[in-house]
Amino acid sequence: MKRLVLALAMLISACARPASPGVTELTYATPYSPNHPFSKADQAWMAFVEKRSHGRIRIRPSWSGALLSSDMSMEELRHGVADVGLITPIYARGGTHLLRIQTGFYSGADSVESQVALYRCIAAAEPEIGRELQGLKVLAVQGGSLAGIVTTNRQVRSLADLRGLRLRAPTELLTVLESLGADPVNMPMADVYSSMAKGVIDGVIAPGDTFKALHFAEVARYYNTLAVPRGAYPARAMGAARWNSLTDEERAILTEAQPVWEAALAREIRVALDKGMEEARARHVVISGVSPSEQARFDALYLRDSEANARALARFGLDGMRAFRTARAAVRGRDRIECGGKS
Repeated sequence: MKRLVLALAMLISACARPASPGVTELTYATPYSPNHPFSKADQAWMAFVEKRSHGRIRIRPSWSGALLSSDMSMEELRHGVADVGLITPIYARGGTHLLRIQTGFYSGADSVESQVALYRCIAAAEPEIGRELQGLKVLAVQGGSLAGIVTTNRQVRSLADLRGLRLRAPTELLTVLESLGADPVNMPMADVYSSMAKGVIDGVIAPGDTFKALHFAEVARYYNTLAVPRGAYPARAMGAARWNSLTDEERAILTEAQPVWEAALAREIRVALDKGMEEARARHVVISGVSPSEQARFDALYLRDSEANARALARFGLDGMRAFRTARAAVRGRDRIECGGKS
């Protein structure tokens, strides 16, 4: 089935209209619609590349999952299904053990910029990251807004209030929430709205942007701003074969465009968060927080589990603790990241 999907996608891409003489056309594929915040950042990158190259590089977008899938996008890019695409190593079906686990090492990196900086510290120190990305050229790294606790009918004022709540949460948070007495479940984010509306779950660990982007303000009454750490990961990439086929000048332009793309992603993520919280307030969602001591307790539990997950990578023959120590040594303070002692 996997081979059939790849073959069909490659056939579709092969039917594309050839570019004009002197113009290099690159296809860009994403599962998101053109109006999604991520896609707005993608469009800023496209505009920069086309302007910087004086029209000699043209980007042809394919929106809404027409070319790439969420769990196979890395493999599809390696096979040339698209030239450039959005990748999510944290959801890949295999071969990205360290990329997935390292997203749990980011306590203390609250801003998108510090998350991206910390990822670069880990990637520079860990050859395994490069091996897991073999066959790809990373064009942008992405972080995100910190998550909080969205609930329907029960307000969370402290960690004790999590007891008995059935919450959708990412894999790295399951044991943390279990230790606090919650009943965490993992399900696709697309199913969360209906599950909250039907009472199947009591809430979700999610950032504030979801109140508007995923319409959670329609079904949730409460939001606790407990800062749940989140990690960065390589999120936009090109197949290595396609990258190597470009001229030195074209590769230089795409390299120059990387910080432009990352800045656009950070900007759109912040805009989406502001809009989401505005929607929450407009819908009279009750917003509360936790005490500094409760936040510190949660952070300690989070790091305890992160270390356990890092040690568990040994079953794949990986030294996860080395990556964990690299990450924790690089966090010199809240949003202060220094790789190997140098910022």
